[in-house]
Amino acid sequence: MGGVPRPTRAELVAARDRTVPDVIGAGLAVLFCGINPSLYSGATGHHFARPGNRFWPALHLSGFTPRLLDPGEQDLLPTYGLGVTNLVARATARADELSDDELTLGGDRLRRLVAEYEPRVVAVVGITAYRVAFAAPKAVIGPQAELFESVRVWVLPNPSGLNAHYQLPDLAAEFGQLRDSLG
Repeated sequence: MGGVPRPTRAELVAARDRTVPDVIGAGLAVLFCGINPSLYSGATGHHFARPGNRFWPALHLSGFTPRLLDPGEQDLLPTYGLGVTNLVARATARADELSDDELTLGGDRLRRLVAEYEPRVVAVVGITAYRVAFAAPKAVIGPQAELFESVRVWVLPNPSGLNAHYQLPDLAAEFGQLRDSLG
């Protein structure tokens, strides 16, 4: 993905605790919710920007987008009925740097966003963070019984390249099940 310039080491260090603006609007089919921005995303200002993150390829391979988008093209997402936010806004080197309280507060914020914008589905990308944020220790990948207001909730695997449990084809298949559920 060549559209986002690679940050320097100093820029990555300086990105700690930065935020990346939500890409959101009314009438979305799916609002994707990551755990929190990486330092790479904090430095570039783009969601899922770190090389090796498989969010953008999974979106494309599952049919959500007609071509592979670069993180620098995130503002095109609403034209496909998609948006993106994070449970926790601050950038960290690793998601395990977040406290359970931060995730829980992020879950509350996500519920407010969903109530305001009313996407058809909110898809939390990361099962462990979902379990903590929403006090749902037995949650599994896929559709959840819980609704946020009248909005369906779906949990997807974390697309980070560090998630060895899911290779890109498996990740794309999970994203595809969500896409297929939209009708």
